[in-house]
Amino acid sequence: MHTDPPSDSLIGGYLRDDVRILNAHVPRKRKPLAELREEEHPHVICNDGNAHHFRKRELDFLSQMISAEEQKTLLLPIMLEVTHDSGEILIRTKEGTEAKILSRILNMSIVHRNNKIVIYRPQLSIVRKVLKTSTQYVFFPETLRQDKG
Repeated sequence: MHTDPPSDSLIGGYLRDDVRILNAHVPRKRKPLAELREEEHPHVICNDGNAHHFRKRELDFLSQMISAEEQKTLLLPIMLEVTHDSGEILIRTKEGTEAKILSRILNMSIVHRNNKIVIYRPQLSIVRKVLKTSTQYVFFPETLRQDKG
């Protein structure tokens, strides 16, 4: 029995819905490090309505690595884009401050190109150990990542 292959846009729609549910923990809006350091209970509100809280010691640690100006532009949490089939973790950045931080944590040169930073799964465990509350996973299927570029 012959059936028509499903439309790519239909499959893409399913993926988008599944990804939306999977990423309910992602913040609605990130906040600059400088602003979070001024809050008594630093947090952001997530898409599911829950609060994501930051450890003050992590915020202090980050502030020691970057300038006061960089603290005003570094948005937290740092979003770590994870795909199912790739060993790469993508971090989108405008200023490149995240590369400076990751270089210090990983004790190696990390560069940003085209507003992106790439790290790999073995490095991810080190980063997450140090910045448990200041980083957050976002799950992003490779097919959708290619669309975003």
